[in-house]
Amino acid sequence: MTDHPLRLLLDFDTCAQRDKGQAPAFLHRRDRKFALSCEQQKVAPTPKRWLAHINHLSGPGASASPAEHTLGFWRRINSGFMAAGTLFGLLTMLGLLFYDGGQRINITVFLAFVAFQLLLALLTTGQSLAGWQPWRTLLRRFRNNPESEVSVKLQPVLMARAAQLGGLCFALTGLATLLIMVVLQDLAFGWSTTLETDASRYHSFIVAVAAPWAWFLPAAAPDLALVEATRFFRANAAADSMNPARWGQWWPFIAMLWTTWALLPRLALALLANVLVRRKARYLLANHPAMRALMYRMETPALHTGNDHNDASDLPDTETHLRLKPLPDASIALCWAGAGDPELPDALSAGKSLIAKAGGRMTLTQDRQVLEQVAKQLTQTPSESVLLITRSWEPPTGELEDFLISARELWPEASKIALVPLATRIEREPDAHQIQQWLRFAKRVGPEFVTVSLIPTHRTLPDVNGGIME
Repeated sequence: MTDHPLRLLLDFDTCAQRDKGQAPAFLHRRDRKFALSCEQQKVAPTPKRWLAHINHLSGPGASASPAEHTLGFWRRINSGFMAAGTLFGLLTMLGLLFYDGGQRINITVFLAFVAFQLLLALLTTGQSLAGWQPWRTLLRRFRNNPESEVSVKLQPVLMARAAQLGGLCFALTGLATLLIMVVLQDLAFGWSTTLETDASRYHSFIVAVAAPWAWFLPAAAPDLALVEATRFFRANAAADSMNPARWGQWWPFIAMLWTTWALLPRLALALLANVLVRRKARYLLANHPAMRALMYRMETPALHTGNDHNDASDLPDTETHLRLKPLPDASIALCWAGAGDPELPDALSAGKSLIAKAGGRMTLTQDRQVLEQVAKQLTQTPSESVLLITRSWEPPTGELEDFLISARELWPEASKIALVPLATRIEREPDAHQIQQWLRFAKRVGPEFVTVSLIPTHRTLPDVNGGIME
């Protein structure tokens, strides 16, 4: 099964979340240019082509697709359900076929159990169609990242698919166990019930159950004589000893019963669950709020006025109310995307108990290990600040924002991050417009968690708003 529509939706949703931090004018110019390029190439500007265009703009150093993490999470859930279904299918069939040479294996129990399996399969599909999420609380315990609105809407169909795959493995393993036990053991089947049911009524019920295969496999459709000969009673030893050869003639019926009413419905519903996942993904992508905004930007010409004010002599308003903070006395320093290479200045490296690298060429797994290492050290001093050293001339990226969001989730609540943008020359402070972009970024992420500081120099540094640093 391919996850192409699901992957497309998750990638689009992630890109739409990151675009929320960009200026509307920039998004309009970018997407309008993409639409014009598609028009020149005489191709439709589909979401798939748009995502490929965005990935191309990100360059070869971009991180792995965020959709891969969500898909990997659900692959692990599917594998877990399939492994559990295989194990329980083996144990269940061994329990149903348990025979000690005394009591017979009751056909009525098999019929009831197969009916229960069919009902469970139908309820699983009904749960996904109704959007019910009985597993949501349990899933939250296993997810490492916060749930998005799209992920929450996909959970019913994804969980139904996992359950149907587990049920399919259960039915397959049960059938294989049944056939192996028929070869290895001399099984004795019969039927009995506490209710007063004569053989003719029971045979009529068996005929109705065996109707799907009786026309091409009559050996698996018991006749009235077999039903009459294999009824057993709790205290009738004489009946149990009559025609012992006939007690084993039920196994073709049991095999076809399990295949037709347990295995095939699970297979059909598992395929239907996969179709429902694709359908849900296409529906959510087509009705995604960001999709409407994207289509508007691609269809509407972008007007370049130079600024957002009526007076053309004014520069665009890029000021922020946040101010620079003094560099905190921290024992942990993180270098983001190669910042500080080849060597950190003494003001940032002296007295540090931990200096680590993150972002850039580092993998997401390595970033996660760094966050966990810092979290372990912060448990001793939860109120301590962490220095995150960046390059002032490089704009904040969505990858950095995701890193800070993960840090807020893993680290103690009292912990804070101090962004330290470095200039091209260590002895100089960054330009004012470069500091402003980091102040705006800190405001967007959360000023209660992220602040911006500069390396102290030989003179007092004015802040970018004209005052003295706090």
